[in-house]
Amino acid sequence: MAKRKFNGFKKKDFEVFNINGLEKRMEALQSQIQPKFELLGEHFSPTLSAMTGDEMHYHVAKHARRTINPPKDSWVAFANNSRGYKMLPHFQIGLWETHVFVWFAVIYEAPLKASFGETLLKEVKKIRDEIPTDYVWSKDHTKPEVIKQSELSEKQHKELFERLIQVKKAEILCGIQIPKEEAIKLSGDETIARIQEAFQTLRELYNLTKQTAGAS
Repeated sequence: MAKRKFNGFKKKDFEVFNINGLEKRMEALQSQIQPKFELLGEHFSPTLSAMTGDEMHYHVAKHARRTINPPKDSWVAFANNSRGYKMLPHFQIGLWETHVFVWFAVIYEAPLKASFGETLLKEVKKIRDEIPTDYVWSKDHTKPEVIKQSELSEKQHKELFERLIQVKKAEILCGIQIPKEEAIKLSGDETIARIQEAFQTLRELYNLTKQTAGAS
């Protein structure tokens, strides 16, 4: 049987997030977008395992706890655990109505969050040098708003990392956004190449979480 091929994201994939009602939107997500996330999961799990030195498993978001509000975004996440990812440093590929996102994330469920914040503070100059200026940061994975690396002063960067230490619900995400208009023009191979390039850059942040875990 021929291996299925990822053909990129299409205009109709982004339009799923305009469908009214939880049930109908979930049906479209399951039939249209989740199979693409499965393909990306199968492709990038071995890639990320080789890249990080940890066995990475993929998890397609199921949105199972939702009873009323339909999801405004969806994703596949990669972590060094076959049962879950939220408590661990992880990578994500996903969609909002307006863009594709590729993230490295430490969210509020992660026990090493505060100690990782301390590591980031120590390495702030290195991070500012190594993360490209067109990358973006987020402090809340549930919202599409981001802060551009190019617009962050060192002081603001430190404040972002200090928040991770001091605020219980704080999160940190770093990565890229590909606007819908650009994403729909990319072939499957071109999309995969963009994601791969982002993961190679973001691997440095993942390595800092390993350094943090090793130090604790």
